[in-house]
Amino acid sequence: MIYFLFALSSELSVWEILAFVLAYFSAVCIGMSAHEFSHAFVATKMGDDTPRLQGRLTLNPFAHVSVLGMLCFLLVGFGWAKPVEVNPLKFKRFRAGMAWVSISGILTNIILAFVFSGLFYFSLLLNPTNLFFFFLQYFLLFCFSINIALAIFNLLPIYPLDGFNFIKSFCKYDNKFVVFMEKYGSIIMLIILITPIFDLFYSYVVGGIETLFFGFWGLFL
Repeated sequence: MIYFLFALSSELSVWEILAFVLAYFSAVCIGMSAHEFSHAFVATKMGDDTPRLQGRLTLNPFAHVSVLGMLCFLLVGFGWAKPVEVNPLKFKRFRAGMAWVSISGILTNIILAFVFSGLFYFSLLLNPTNLFFFFLQYFLLFCFSINIALAIFNLLPIYPLDGFNFIKSFCKYDNKFVVFMEKYGSIIMLIILITPIFDLFYSYVVGGIETLFFGFWGLFL
């Protein structure tokens, strides 16, 4: 993110740079807050009041955003929110509760990405040059791309991501894959983030979904 800003600094005014940064962080807050709220909401519906008691049953970004995670978003374009704590023992149905809580954030991000992709696509048909529209277009673009990135990345079956927790909900406690991931998942995650693997993942997988969504909205023109 910060390198991208340096590249654009010679082409944008100070006000446009501020609008760009505001659009980016607003989109990050929306994507991450919606993701974590979904976990809290589904856990509550499944019978666990832990998220509500900890103040996580809200869309207020201040309840979910991690300062360090947000800083990493600024520096490297990837970060995290504070995870929602749940007590699966309170779920009405243990396995179903774990599965739905795990997948809820991903589904929410996909839905948001789909909606914002449409809004961004149709905004391209307009061509005003004022600062507000500059902010709006980048805001819609970031809401689209960040939600897609969060959804697809969290689908990876690597501890502690949601994809792993979803698979774990159908496995026995001593499953070899689960045991391996709980032991080495954090190392695998670090390798993915500090190597070109993440860039390739973002470019091809996320880029492919962007093309798919834009193709869908293009059917209406």
